[in-house]
Amino acid sequence: MSNMKNLFTIHFWGVRGSIASPGPETVRYGGNTPCVEMRVGNERLIFDGGTGLRILGQSLLSQMPVEAHMLFTHSHWDHIQGFPFFIPAFVKGNRFHIYGAIAPNGSTVEQRLTDQMLHPNFPVPLRIMGAELKFYDVHVGKKIEIGEIVIESAQLNHPGEAIGYRVNWGGGSAAYITDTEHFPDRLDENVLQLVRNADVMIYDATYTDEEYNSPRSSKVGWGHSTWQEGVKLALAANVKKLVIFHHDPLHNDDFLDQVGEQAAQAFPDTIMAREGLSIQVLPINAANSGTPQQTSISA
Repeated sequence: MSNMKNLFTIHFWGVRGSIASPGPETVRYGGNTPCVEMRVGNERLIFDGGTGLRILGQSLLSQMPVEAHMLFTHSHWDHIQGFPFFIPAFVKGNRFHIYGAIAPNGSTVEQRLTDQMLHPNFPVPLRIMGAELKFYDVHVGKKIEIGEIVIESAQLNHPGEAIGYRVNWGGGSAAYITDTEHFPDRLDENVLQLVRNADVMIYDATYTDEEYNSPRSSKVGWGHSTWQEGVKLALAANVKKLVIFHHDPLHNDDFLDQVGEQAAQAFPDTIMAREGLSIQVLPINAANSGTPQQTSISA
């Protein structure tokens, strides 16, 4: 991993919200639910464990032994269902540090991941996993330090609660803001603070404004936001690149193409999250160069 020590990259393994939606109409953007990997210096950070985590796990089999830090925003099904199918967690010699906030009912992330793998929901209990699993309670607002990486967190506006994260390293920053609902009369101060001057903001833009405010099928109170609100936040917080994320399962590839075109007109440095997308936040040696860097993107 020595050749990776000066890299800060983001890779998307699952970008869909609510429920996995495979099929011919979601091939280009993908149908797996949230899982985002960040390679930051020598560390591997994994955000959420949706069905995309299974695909990430398959890719890691050739790189074992593996150590990674897994950070959960919350434990709704679409963000944890990939965890029981994460093959590296069953392999002795691997080590995973798992972070999550205590839920409103008092349960820890360890309890919630354990519960989803108990009968009658799942045939194999978490204790069968052979890797070393270390669990940590996230105290929202208190920084997490992993070597030289500093991770900030903030409360988001979502039923049952969720938290957003910001990764800071080497002069670069990336914010992961999903699942959250904007306020009707103001920008969310928690989110604004977390995404301030970020190189990359990954944002929950499940709906369009028209869908969110639809008189026939309003999405108000469902816990998600729109791409238009993402643009407002990006402009207000001086974000360099906006990534539209957590796509609605009803939005097919053609629909998302249209969203991407409209969002880019409003904020040119906008990109639609899709499975397989990689964003390089800091190029090699940028962490020590002392000069501004631009993000780069690859398929």
